[in-house]
Amino acid sequence: MSASLSAALARSRHQLLPSKRKLDDTAASTSTSTASSTSRACPATNPSSDACLSPPPVMPPLHFFVRTSSKTLVVHAHPSDTVNSVIARLSGPSPAADLRLIYQGRQLQGEETLASCKVQPDSLLHLTARLRSTRCPRAWQLANDICHPRDPYLLDSLVKEFLSLSPSPALDGELSDHLDVFLLSGAPVALVKFYLSHTSMPVRVVADRSIRLFTTDATLPKDFQVRCLPILLEFCRLLGSTAGRRDLLYQSCRGALATLLDLQEWRTVGPFRQPANAIPQLLPFAKEMAEIVIAGLSSEAMLISSKDLMEFSNFMRALRVQIQDWMGGVGPMPRELYSSPNACSTSNSSSSSSNNTHRQLDGWIHALYSTYKELIEKVNSCLKKLNTDLINGKSVVGESDTRLLGPSRILSVLTELNHFSGIYEDAEMTLVSVLTAHRVPLNALVRHAKRHESFCWLLKHRDILDFESRRNLALMMFPEGRDDYHELHEMLIDRSQLLAESFEYITQAEASSLHGGLFMEFKNEEATGPGVLREWFCLVCRAIFSPQNVLFLPCANDKRRFFPNPASCVDPLHLKYFVFSGRIIALALMHRVQVGVVFDRIFYSQLSGRTITLEDIKDADPLLYASCKKILEMDPDILDSDALGLTFIREVDELGSHKVIELCPGGKDLSVNSRNRDVYINLLIQDRFVNSISKQVAHFAQGFGDILINAKEQNFFFSSLDLEDFDRMIGGSEGVVDVKDWKAHTEYNGYKPKDRQIGWFWKVVEQMPPERQRMLLFFWTSVKYLPAEGFGGLGSKLYIYKSTESQNHLPSSHTCFYRLCLPAYSSLSTMRSRLSMITQDHVSCTFGTW
Repeated sequence: MSASLSAALARSRHQLLPSKRKLDDTAASTSTSTASSTSRACPATNPSSDACLSPPPVMPPLHFFVRTSSKTLVVHAHPSDTVNSVIARLSGPSPAADLRLIYQGRQLQGEETLASCKVQPDSLLHLTARLRSTRCPRAWQLANDICHPRDPYLLDSLVKEFLSLSPSPALDGELSDHLDVFLLSGAPVALVKFYLSHTSMPVRVVADRSIRLFTTDATLPKDFQVRCLPILLEFCRLLGSTAGRRDLLYQSCRGALATLLDLQEWRTVGPFRQPANAIPQLLPFAKEMAEIVIAGLSSEAMLISSKDLMEFSNFMRALRVQIQDWMGGVGPMPRELYSSPNACSTSNSSSSSSNNTHRQLDGWIHALYSTYKELIEKVNSCLKKLNTDLINGKSVVGESDTRLLGPSRILSVLTELNHFSGIYEDAEMTLVSVLTAHRVPLNALVRHAKRHESFCWLLKHRDILDFESRRNLALMMFPEGRDDYHELHEMLIDRSQLLAESFEYITQAEASSLHGGLFMEFKNEEATGPGVLREWFCLVCRAIFSPQNVLFLPCANDKRRFFPNPASCVDPLHLKYFVFSGRIIALALMHRVQVGVVFDRIFYSQLSGRTITLEDIKDADPLLYASCKKILEMDPDILDSDALGLTFIREVDELGSHKVIELCPGGKDLSVNSRNRDVYINLLIQDRFVNSISKQVAHFAQGFGDILINAKEQNFFFSSLDLEDFDRMIGGSEGVVDVKDWKAHTEYNGYKPKDRQIGWFWKVVEQMPPERQRMLLFFWTSVKYLPAEGFGGLGSKLYIYKSTESQNHLPSSHTCFYRLCLPAYSSLSTMRSRLSMITQDHVSCTFGTW
C-alpha cells in the first residue's frame, strides 16, 4: 500500500495527537516580492508505512524558528507537513511561489516534508524571496508590457510575440523558464481584467483574442501546448471565479485544458507531476463536468453533447491516473475512508493546522465519492425511464441523427463509472446491481451502440448481456476495415493455387496493413468487390480446414467442428500456417463473413484460457471420453486390483513410429488406482489435448491477435464469448434455409411478385434440397452461411432483376449488391433446368460478376 493511502487510512482510524500550532508573530512580517502565485500549495504526506493497514507511529509536533528579512518567527508544525504548506502560512500577502525556505545552507523542495528534510526542533530556517530569472530578459519585458500596455489594442500582438520567442520544446528547462515568466509576471490576471472590462468593448475583444491564442492556435506544436497547461489552468481559475462557468471564453479554456489532458506528456508538467498537487487541481473540473453530464441526462431526451462528454471523460481519466499513483498501484480504498465527509479527518473541534492540512489533502476522497454516487443514481434513474419507454413502445434509441445520440450516451457515462471500481471498495458491486436491474434497456443500448472500443469492459458482465449485445461489443475489438482505396490490401489470386497464394499474401503482410480494407480479385476474372471477397473467405476456409491439408481434424461427432491436428508437423510450415489461419478467421469476423466452420470446445477453451475438462473432449474423441468415464465410474476394488494394467503413460503412434509418453515423472512405474484415477484422467487429457497442440494453438492465437486493435486482448476476446456465441458469429446458421424468410427479404426490379416467372422461381427453390438452396444463395450473394438472424442479418435486401437476355442464357448475379438477373423463361421446366445448372458446385463459385 502506498504511503499516502496508508497515512489516510491511519488518520481515519486514529485521532492524531491534538496540538494547537500557532504563529507567534513578534513583529509584522514583510516581504519584498511582488510576483503573482503560479500554483496553490498542496501539502503531501510521506509517512513511513508498511504494506499493511496498521497506522504509522504518531510523531510529536515540531517547533522551530524562521528568520525573515526583518523578524524571527516561532513556528509550530507537524513533521509530515510539507515545505510548501509552511511557506503558504508564512507568505501573508506575498505569493507563496515567490518564497523559499533555506535550512543549513540548502533550499528545501516544496513537495518534501519537514521530516524528510530532517528539520530538528528549535532549529533556524531562513525565509527568502526568489530572485526573478534573468535568463529571459525579453520575456520579462514583454510580460510587463502585457500587464501595463501602452496601447491595450496591441495586447494580442504582444502575446503572439511572447509565444514566438519561446524556446524549442526540446529545450525543456529554457521553455519552462520562459513560460514561468508569463505566470510570475501576473500576465494572466492582467488579461482577464482587460477581458472583464465593461468600459471598452474593443479592449474586451482584444483580450478575448489574446487568451484564445493559448486555446486555438493550431500553429503551436502539441508538445509546446502541453507546456502551457499551467497557464491554461490559471486562465480557467480566474475566468471561472469571475466571468463564471457559462462564459464562452472560460468554456474554451476548459475545453483546451481537457484536450491536452488526453496527451501522455501532461503528467510531466509543473502542477501535475505529483498526485498530491494534481488531484486538488483536477477535482473541481471533474465535478463541474459531472454536473453538466447529470444535467444533460436529466433532460427529456437525455442529451449530452459530444464536447461535454469528451471533457468529462478526459478530466475523469486524468484524475483517475493521479489517484492511482497516489494509491501506489493498489486498491480499492476501504469504505471507511470515504463513507462520510469526516472519514479522513479528526473529529476534535480544536484540530491543529496539521489536521487542517490533512483535511485538504484527503478531502477529495469523499468529494469524489459523492460525485460518483450522484452519477450512478442519475444513470440508474435514466435506465429505469428507458425501460418504461421500451415497454410503452417508444422509440428511444435513434440512429438517424448522429449529433443527438440521446440515451446511448449513458454507455459512455457507465464506462467512466466502471473505472471507479479500482478506487472505491463498493463501487463495482453498486455498478453491477444497476446493470443487473436494468438488463432490457442496457441491452437495447449496447445493440445500437456505435463503434467504441472502450465499451468492451461490459463483456466482463456477459451474463447480463444477450447474444446480439455480446457480438456487437466483441466486434468493436476489431478495426473498422474501411474500404478506403488508399489503405486497401490488394490480392490477385489464382484459383488453382488458392491456399498457397492466399498464404503468401496474408502472412507476408504487416498486421497493420490488414486493418484496412481488402481488395480481392481472381486471375482472369472480371468480378471484384465485396461479393468476391466473401467468396474468397469461404473458399480459403474450406481449404484450411480440409483434412487433406493436415492442419485441423474434424470432430468424430460433428464434422463441422475442428481442432488442431497434433500431427500437423508433417508440414514444415505448419506453424506459419496456423498464424495464417488465425489471421483469416479474425479477418472473416472483422468483415462479417460467416464461413461455415466452427471450433471444437477443446480448441476454443484453450484460446480463451480455460482449463480443459473431461466433458470438453466428448466431441473431439468420444472413445477416449467413454473410456475415461468408465475408469471414473469403475468399482474401486476392481481398479485397485490392477486388472486394467494402467500406468501413468500415454502411447502414441505418430508418423509411423510408436512412442510412450510419461504423464508424470516415473509414470511408467505408477499404477492407476481408485485414489489417483482423477489425477490420471486430468493428466491424460492435458497431454492429449493441450500439450500435444500447444504450439499450434499459440500460433493461431498470435495470428488472430494480429488483426485485433489490441493484440494483447486476444484471450479476452474468446473468454468474453461462449462457444455457442462464436459458432453463430463465424459459422453462421447451419439449419435449413427458410424460404419464407428468403422471399420476405427479396425485392423485384422489372418483375412483380405475382408474375409467373417469380412464382416458378420460388416453387423450384422450395423443391431444392438444402445443399442446392445454399448453392443458389452462394451464386446470388456469395453468402453460403447466413447470419444467426437469417436473411434479416445480411444488412441488405436481396433483389431479382429482369434480364434482357434470351431464354437460352443462364441467370447471372452481381454478388456485391445481392442481385440476381433472371431471364423471362417461358416455362417451369426451363426455370428448373437453368437453376439446376447454376447450383452445381463448380458453377456457383465462378459465375457471379461483381
